[in-house]
Amino acid sequence: MFGFVRSSYIKFAHTYMLLESILPQLPSTRLDILIFVVSIIGVVLLIYSQFVEAENRRDLIRMIGAMSLLVYSLSILNLVFIAVSLGIFIASLVEFIEIYLGYHHHTRKDVQIYEYIGKKK
Repeated sequence: MFGFVRSSYIKFAHTYMLLESILPQLPSTRLDILIFVVSIIGVVLLIYSQFVEAENRRDLIRMIGAMSLLVYSLSILNLVFIAVSLGIFIASLVEFIEIYLGYHHHTRKDVQIYEYIGKKK
């Protein structure tokens, strides 16, 4: 009788351990859940920004995604993750300001190279 209880406990423990390895810290408070949702939105926005054609929109989407991940990285206090998300945000901000002020241009040679690469596929 005790063997059955023990084996069912082991199965439950293995299931819990799998979930724990996927999400090491399950969000428990509303603030934790909000930060977790914001981080998921940030990941989706960063991935989506790669497929946006207009560079100014791409930079804006990337800045929002990087800020979302910065909020998450600040909540878990991971210095490497903070540096990466802050770096992506600053790079996108600089490029957006260059586009907005008119400093960001593509030369004819760059455009020809891009067209040649596109035709090569």
